[in-house]
Amino acid sequence: MKTGRFAPSPSGRMHLGNVFAALMSYASVKHDGGRWLLRMEDLDRQRCREEYSEQIIDDLLWLGLRPDEGAGVGGDHGPYWQSQRDAFYDRAFASLKSEGLTYECFCKRADLLAASAPHASDGHTLYALTCFGMDEERKAEMRAKGAPAWRLHLPDENSFFVDGHYGIQRANLADDRGDIIVRRADGNYAYQLAVVVDDALMGVTEVVRAVDLLQASHEQSFLFRALGYTPPSFSHIPLLLAPDGSRLSKRDRSLAMDRIRGLLKPEELIGLIAHLAHLAPTWRPMKIGDFVEAFSWSHVPTEDIVVDAQELGLNRAD
Repeated sequence: MKTGRFAPSPSGRMHLGNVFAALMSYASVKHDGGRWLLRMEDLDRQRCREEYSEQIIDDLLWLGLRPDEGAGVGGDHGPYWQSQRDAFYDRAFASLKSEGLTYECFCKRADLLAASAPHASDGHTLYALTCFGMDEERKAEMRAKGAPAWRLHLPDENSFFVDGHYGIQRANLADDRGDIIVRRADGNYAYQLAVVVDDALMGVTEVVRAVDLLQASHEQSFLFRALGYTPPSFSHIPLLLAPDGSRLSKRDRSLAMDRIRGLLKPEELIGLIAHLAHLAPTWRPMKIGDFVEAFSWSHVPTEDIVVDAQELGLNRAD
C-alpha cells in the first residue's frame, strides 16, 4: 500500500500554499487507496512552536483531512515531531561517519558567502570543498576555535530519477549539487538528513511537495541508498506565487488560514485549490472526496501558479 505524507514546518499559521501542498499530497495517495501521514518538521526550535502544530492539525481537520497516522492521531512510527527524533538521526549520522562519507566543516556563513563557489542552474550554491581533505593538525586548530558542522561528501557520479510530474531528472552529484550539511555546528541535525531518515523509518513510499525541492531529491536519493534504504517516488507540484512573482509566505496575512477560514467554507477552499490545480474548470464548492476522485497528475500544470488575493476577494475585511 502506498504511503504519502504532509510534513509542514510549524513556524507560523499555514497559508494557501501550504494547504495546496497538503491537499495535493493527500489526493495523490488517496486516489490510489493509500495512507496519508502527518509529520511536524520542527528542527528549527527557535521558530517552531507547539501552538502552531496545534493550529495546523486543526486547519487540516477543518478541511476534512484526517491523517491515518502521525501528529494528532498517533501510530507505530512516532514520535511525529522531528525535535523528538534525535536518537534516530544519531544512528544515521554514526553510520555515515563509519562509512567515511562525512567530514568536518569549519566555514562560517560569511566565509561561504565570500567563496567563489559556482551556482547550479536552480540557484543552489555549490560548496567550494574548502574543508574537504583538511589535515588533522589544521582540524585540531580549527576545533579550538569552535565546533564544526558536518558535511556529506557527494561523489562524482550521475544521479537519475523520474519525477511523477516533471519527468526525467538528471544531475551530477558533485558538479550540480555539491557537499551538503547533515549536522550543524550547534549539534542540531539538518533538514536533508532528518527528512530522509524520517521518510525511510515511517515507511513513506511517495513524496509530494513543492517544485523548489525538486533538485534536492538527487542528494536525498543518494542519502537513502547510503543508509541502506530505497528512495520513495517523488512528485513535485508548482509553486503558488503572488502577482509580483514572489512565493507565498506566512508573512502574507491575506492568504493565511486564520483569514481564509473567516471568509470561506471548507468546500469553497477545496474548490478553489481544485481550480488552481486545473482539476476543475471553475471555482465551485467541492467536497474532499470529489477532489480525490478528480485528481490526476495529467491535469496539474507544471508552470507556477499566480494567485491574486484581491481578484479572489480574499483581502477584504472580515
